Amino acid sequence: MLANYFPILLFTFVGLVMGVVLLGLGLGLGKLMGHARADTEKQSPYECGFEAFEDARMKFDVRYYLVAILFIIFDLEIAFLFPWSVALDGIGMAGFWAMMIFLGVLVVGFIYEWRKGALEWE
Repeated sequence: MLANYFPILLFTFVGLVMGVVLLGLGLGLGKLMGHARADTEKQSPYECGFEAFEDARMKFDVRYYLVAILFIIFDLEIAFLFPWSVALDGIGMAGFWAMMIFLGVLVVGFIYEWRKGALEWE
């Protein structure tokens, strides 16, 4: 009876050992090579345009948050398109037109944001 659980125990043990070894290897290489390669380019502002090591209580521009929210909304559209395209044969024309309505609502929202000027960075 206990022999049936040996593969599960072995799998768990190998997974834990691999996790510890790879984590240790990553930390060791990071300590070994990390500070030697730090230059001004790696310390430069990234994505948001602010210095990485400044006061954490500084104010961000609201437009950055607006662009981030719009990206998340329209990125989720793509997350719905992949499973829909795979299952299109099985769901038929009703599924097709449901997705067209969904895409139409998103296009209307995109046009609204575009006309309001939310996508322009001044």
